[in-house]
Amino acid sequence: MKNQASILIIYTGGTIGMFKDPKTGALRPVDFDELQHFIPNLELFNFNIDSYSFDPIIDSANMSPVLWVKLAEVIEKNYELYDGFVILHGSDTMSYTASALSFMLENLNKPVILTGSQLPLGMIRTDGRENFITSLEIAAAKIDDTPIVPEVAIYFEDILYRGNRTYKFNAENFDAFKSINYPALAEVGVRIRYFKSKIRRPNFKKLKVHKNLDASVAIIRLFPGISQSVLHSMFNAEGLKAVVLETYGAGNASTEEWFVEELKQAILKGIIIINISQCRGGAVEMGKYETSSILKQIGLLDGKDMTTEAAITKFMVALGTCHSQEDIIERMQTDWRGEITV
Repeated sequence: MKNQASILIIYTGGTIGMFKDPKTGALRPVDFDELQHFIPNLELFNFNIDSYSFDPIIDSANMSPVLWVKLAEVIEKNYELYDGFVILHGSDTMSYTASALSFMLENLNKPVILTGSQLPLGMIRTDGRENFITSLEIAAAKIDDTPIVPEVAIYFEDILYRGNRTYKFNAENFDAFKSINYPALAEVGVRIRYFKSKIRRPNFKKLKVHKNLDASVAIIRLFPGISQSVLHSMFNAEGLKAVVLETYGAGNASTEEWFVEELKQAILKGIIIINISQCRGGAVEMGKYETSSILKQIGLLDGKDMTTEAAITKFMVALGTCHSQEDIIERMQTDWRGEITV
């Protein structure tokens, strides 16, 4: 019996949709109709495939909260019409988009798979063809009429990852993404091997989309020699509400009096600061060392093993949806969409 799944492709742009002009050698974006010429295999799928294209299509460096809302609205509008969604997206900000969508789409019970490529589909050695085709297969996969992967995920180079656990680590190789603190959701070879115990289970509740994002946030990455004047100016930026503080190792930072005082004053002004490790593997353990105990005492939140991409986008959603600072603080320290190991 044929799989009667229906999948919506959402084409935002990115390298996968570039075409090398034979005359100039320059890469230019193409629309989805042109893109389909490079993927004749689409007609072999035994399920329905439709598409929606951003107009204009964008380079992922231009991705923004406004466009995340647009993506979420496209999914919301078409949620009951399709069994899954594949988003074609540039790789540079894909982890940010995947993280944001995971927090915006509450009670998601269908696959939202982001993919792209390091080489355009129009090039002979492109990685985009396999990434695209396998993403469609994953988005349509069901057992007993229930989607196998009912969450926001990234598929790239034979691996399916939880979206809000990823970061882009390589601009040269095809395996562009890693998820150090959470295992793969699936591995792809001759067959697709799903690790079902690692995949979020559907709750069958009605989809709720959070569209009020507040981008009054900043990332401050510590380094030896950071000056008080620089830190002071960042914490005193107009309208700043929250900061992702990238600290050393297991959440450590300077114990110099001026540094601690700058953090104290920021917190007293109502700025919420979460402690995220600069290390891509491992977690913040506030209190493990004296240098992180001070941060805990003055009121920094423990970011545990969240990625920076997850922390910053979670702040945007929490600031836009929570009704009080206490709610935001609780939300930021609680696992919401599998972004924290509990």
